[in-house]
Amino acid sequence: MFRHRGKNRTISHNKKIASLLSFVAGMVNVAGFLSVQRLTTNVTGHFAFFIDEVFKLQFAQSLVYFSYILFFFLGSFVSNLLVEIITRKSERFVYVIPTLIESLILFTVALTGNLLKPGNANLIAFSLLFAMGLQNSLVTRISGALVRTTHLTGLFTDLGIELSQLFFYKLKEQKQKLLATIRLRLRIIIFFFTGGVAGGIFYPYLELYVLLIPATMLLLGLWYDSLKFRIINLRRQRDTKERKLR
Repeated sequence: MFRHRGKNRTISHNKKIASLLSFVAGMVNVAGFLSVQRLTTNVTGHFAFFIDEVFKLQFAQSLVYFSYILFFFLGSFVSNLLVEIITRKSERFVYVIPTLIESLILFTVALTGNLLKPGNANLIAFSLLFAMGLQNSLVTRISGALVRTTHLTGLFTDLGIELSQLFFYKLKEQKQKLLATIRLRLRIIIFFFTGGVAGGIFYPYLELYVLLIPATMLLLGLWYDSLKFRIINLRRQRDTKERKLR
């Protein structure tokens, strides 16, 4: 689900990565809000607060909200920068490195967050926003902008457009393609919601240690992707040998 790109990428690959990363984002969203009362998976609200503080001439506070936006942007920038650099050296690890960095950030916040929270709430928010910017850029690049997992505004917009198009698409192929996209949007929404519910259930018991769950899930996703890639390669090698023996 991480490795396939372009024509080799199928709706099945997008479903798998959408399920994993939207669940991760849902958990991070709730854990971040419950721990430091900050939005940590998108910047729309932060931009509104930034403008509000500017008009109030509260420039110090407006700088904090601007920093939230900046760290999400930096995550996106760094993610794509790494993809471009790694692509020129070895495509094998092109999406592994950004995912490992995201997982490392979540592990770090999980293990140190409860100590940082009393006086460094913004540091936690910056870290999580950077991680979510990293993830959003990564999945957008992998899926060709079909999958976005860190916020739902665009998803509900796309879903509304596509549902209305069902009334007008008559050809069977068009309708099937549209329905596949709608199911993908619904999957992202459902898994984001599920991740949020899971985060809300476990946070009272684990606090920021709850982020160990999405961090581990990212590593398991990479392991699964690597294992499946090896199995496919072994099958191809076996089939090649069998053809040569015939």
